[in-house]
Amino acid sequence: MKLKKQVTVCGGAIFCVAVFSLYLMLDRVQHDPARRQSAGNFPRSQISVLQNRIEQLEQLLEENHQIISHIKDSVLELTDTGAISPSGHLPFRSANGSWVLPFDGRPTFLSVKPLDCQFALGRRSQTDLQMLDVYSLLNFDNVDGGVWKQGFEITYEPNEWDDEPLQVFVVPHSHNDPGWIKTFDKYYNDQTQHIFNNMVVKLAEDPRRKFIWSEISFFAKWWESADEHKQAAMRKLILSGQLEMVTGGWVMTDEANAHYFAMIDQLIEGHQWLEKNLGVIPRSGWAVDPFGHSATMPYLLKRANISSMLIQRVHYSIKKHFAATRSLEFMWRQAWDIESGTDMFCHMMPFYSYDVPHTCGPDPKICCQFDFKRLPGSRVNCPWKVPPRAITDANVAERAGVLLDQYRKKSKLFRSKVLLVPLGDDFRYDKALEWDQQYFNYQKLFDYMNSRPEMHVKAQFATLTDYFSAVYKAKGVAPGTRPPDYPVLSGDFFAYADREDHYWSGYYTSRPFYKNLDRVLESHLRGAEILYSLAVAHARRAGLEGRYPVSDYSLLTDARRNIGLFQHHDAITGTAKENVVIDYGNRLLRSLVGLKRVIINAAHFLVIKNKDIYRFYQTEPFLETVRNSLVFLFKSASLTLELYTIFFLFFRYLVLFNPVEQERLCVVTMLVNSARVRVLTEDGQTLPVQLSAQWVSAVEMSGEVYQVCLFVSICSSILNKGSLKTFTLVSSFRLLSWHASPKNCPNLKNKIDSFSPSLSFLHQSIRRKDDPQEVRVQIQFLTYGTRPSKDKSGAYLFLPDGNAKPYSQREAPIVRVVEGPLFAEVVAHYQHFQQTVRIHNVPGIDGLSLDITTMVDIRDQNNKELAMRLVTDIQSGDTFYTDLNGFQIQPRRYFQKLPLQANFYPMPTMAYIQDSQYRLTLHTAQALGVSSLASGQLEVILDRRLMQDDNRGLGQGLKDNKRTANRFRLLLERRSNSGKPVDSRPVSFPSLLSHMTSTILNHEVLALPVLPRKHGVPPMRTFAPLAGTLPCDFHLLNLRSIQSQDAYSPSPYTALLLHRLGLDCGLEAQNPGFNCSTTQGQVSVLGGKTTFTKNTLYPMSLSLMHSQPPLSNDSSINLEPMEISAYKLKLC
Repeated sequence: MKLKKQVTVCGGAIFCVAVFSLYLMLDRVQHDPARRQSAGNFPRSQISVLQNRIEQLEQLLEENHQIISHIKDSVLELTDTGAISPSGHLPFRSANGSWVLPFDGRPTFLSVKPLDCQFALGRRSQTDLQMLDVYSLLNFDNVDGGVWKQGFEITYEPNEWDDEPLQVFVVPHSHNDPGWIKTFDKYYNDQTQHIFNNMVVKLAEDPRRKFIWSEISFFAKWWESADEHKQAAMRKLILSGQLEMVTGGWVMTDEANAHYFAMIDQLIEGHQWLEKNLGVIPRSGWAVDPFGHSATMPYLLKRANISSMLIQRVHYSIKKHFAATRSLEFMWRQAWDIESGTDMFCHMMPFYSYDVPHTCGPDPKICCQFDFKRLPGSRVNCPWKVPPRAITDANVAERAGVLLDQYRKKSKLFRSKVLLVPLGDDFRYDKALEWDQQYFNYQKLFDYMNSRPEMHVKAQFATLTDYFSAVYKAKGVAPGTRPPDYPVLSGDFFAYADREDHYWSGYYTSRPFYKNLDRVLESHLRGAEILYSLAVAHARRAGLEGRYPVSDYSLLTDARRNIGLFQHHDAITGTAKENVVIDYGNRLLRSLVGLKRVIINAAHFLVIKNKDIYRFYQTEPFLETVRNSLVFLFKSASLTLELYTIFFLFFRYLVLFNPVEQERLCVVTMLVNSARVRVLTEDGQTLPVQLSAQWVSAVEMSGEVYQVCLFVSICSSILNKGSLKTFTLVSSFRLLSWHASPKNCPNLKNKIDSFSPSLSFLHQSIRRKDDPQEVRVQIQFLTYGTRPSKDKSGAYLFLPDGNAKPYSQREAPIVRVVEGPLFAEVVAHYQHFQQTVRIHNVPGIDGLSLDITTMVDIRDQNNKELAMRLVTDIQSGDTFYTDLNGFQIQPRRYFQKLPLQANFYPMPTMAYIQDSQYRLTLHTAQALGVSSLASGQLEVILDRRLMQDDNRGLGQGLKDNKRTANRFRLLLERRSNSGKPVDSRPVSFPSLLSHMTSTILNHEVLALPVLPRKHGVPPMRTFAPLAGTLPCDFHLLNLRSIQSQDAYSPSPYTALLLHRLGLDCGLEAQNPGFNCSTTQGQVSVLGGKTTFTKNTLYPMSLSLMHSQPPLSNDSSINLEPMEISAYKLKLC
């Protein structure tokens, strides 16, 4: 009671002092003669000063009220002599020793409509070529094909073109990597800018000359430095059709490791730049250098209204098979497509490379003779020792005949008498001389051929779309539609091999540190885009656009372009030189800092309760955003003094941002400098917390920093209130952690088994609490070496020296076990990695899977690759499943006829195995290589350190490894109809729970501590953009502010990108911890309590280039499963 009285007296004293101070200030203003003027003449500056002071006093009074409330609660807690019980606010232990957490008791439900489950079960349209079947059919035997080493001899009859002449379209091009051997800027300065400067002059010399360009990142850089005359000349070439922009992305994206969010974003960035600066809409896709091709890419291009595409790097055995069956041109259909709505016309180049020796026909020795850059005296020559000859009147007949023979042979591989012949290579046409050499000599050949009717050929320079248009015309179909008798294909083209058993499956993992950083950047970019769009809209509505830092848009643009640049097929792949990787890393780091600034500025504006007092100061940020932010509280010796010190001086506010579109029950981690922490919600409720040690080494704890984990419920950041919540960090909880040797680890089984409400795990098995049967899941670590022969593993290639060997070290690992109310974890420290396996004791998604983090450091290893293998008793046979770009699932099959390295595939977000009873999914937060080398196994390559080049042009090994955290979630699901055979169709879908697990792994809650302020923190509120929530099979892909004519400022419009997920409902549904329902693909955006202005929702193509009439007020958005759609709208 004495303590209560002291607290009451102190609190009352503070309140009286605050009120008295306000009285004195007002009294001073009233009696000061200098201030006593008529109301009409009172200076505006003094009124403003007075208002500011009154506002500050109001804020201080509000804080005093909160402090007194906190004091009261804490005193009651300190004077409570009873033990923690089920009626208390804090977690307590039940009779069996398990932890019980306080929940709000709201009933939650999972309601998936039966019709929403039919998509996964429905019949698929038949395709002529299914890539799994093609793999089963082929022998992959690499027989010598003669002049076409990887093919066969091609013959023809001379009169085959008498009735229909051969049309030859020669397409000059220059493939420019935005970073590889040189950095992006170095390439531009040394070579690329000269290509553009020569292009403007040389194409204008003859209207018959054509050219194509792909990488908008380079083109935009040139455009910004070009004068008005060069810009006008370039625009004229584009509008006249002499220069075509193909694909139009910021880069030619990698298709194995890239996430579909980033693939779309870089496509939008390139297309928006083209639309704004040139008014150009790309019509054809061009991908000659990605190391294998994903089925996701044709879908994205189709949604962007591109009608045709070209690919090149495909396994040589597949090319040979397609050439033999004249299937090199096909309609590429999504495996999940019920009809033919996703069909994309695709041309596959038939030969080894996209360079000149491998594009005119099957004989590279002859084709090289028509690469006129290699004329005698050049620094580039023909490896076949027969150099080109300049075309003259004396040799034109002979030369034209030789070249036409190659054209005819190549045309025999296709189903039309229209032939595509690319003419270019890496960084070609950077010298004016090459423009003259190629165009003058080829024009002489074309003129000769075209003037000889007996040759039955028409040859010309062309763009890519010129070629595709001629094919459609010859077949009598509209652009993008299926010509008669052309095959339909589904599947993808991984893994890629260019010769022998040289499979490009190493780059799926190469430089995992940067693959992880890329995923972090993507999540921050998405969060920043959403918050910025909402903040600017609210600022405009409140008339505060002048106060809000709208200029943050330049930081968004910079991040979009740097993340887009990193999607390049030599960046995210980890296949660039070390100095180039450093350049990419610096760009990403700069963008991460910029995105954090965008996020804290937007969150600041949105959570301020009274917008009239909002002020933005660049040098005085309101929030901070650092992963595992260190929040400094206090340090004192006395418990009583600590509590008072917190309340009067050192309590902190915390804003949480949930970047996903669904409500979330989760654990949020912060670092604090006090071992006594208490967390309160906005309405004063105490949150469950767990305080743990921060370990500075395997055996040493920090004495100054602690890890505090908060259990919070946060609604959707976008479409439900409570997305941004404020908390006060005050007092106290306890640490419970201890060391355990490998010998007594099994003694923990009962504790961990009874810990989680959903799962139990210990070394050898996983058991769901609602299932009496355990599933064996053993985690093993192994290493691969590389071959002792000349050909060895490198950045691109995986060439192991045989099967993996078990990882071993002399000393036993140090094992640490932590157990508390929110989670229990086992941490094992090995010499080259540290593995943490954590189970969360919380309802919802977090508590339904194992959280696994493997911190890898192999910097002292030579020619070693570290792998993690899951060994289970799931009867998966030779089938496993990997995702393509986080967008869809591709069934895989282990083929014994292929070498080990050929059975590895990219895993951007997940892989799983299954049988008639269970599915086990490994979710990942970074792209890595994965395989299933035996039934019941999943194996992922964690890192690679290789000491030599693999002879693919890089000229370096992989020796710049970094200590890298690989983060996973392991999800075990039981089939609802156990015993039913697993579907063998070439299509599969994650469950709804699996989708949500992947989302929370890749989009963490952002903790934003409010920085201490001299005059106190103004009142804050939870920010609620919408009253409702999206159906739980919808994913908000982005809410992206569209640029104005100035690339660094936003227009009034925003792009809304939605993806409806495909679901497998055959797995038992688990309670996600929040209300979750589906609506058969319908969602209302214009009705009800929204932030959207009515009559301004325009359906758009995916890259925002094509618009449709706006939706009416009562319209709903309707999406089919797997569909991605874009809309343009005005936020208000």
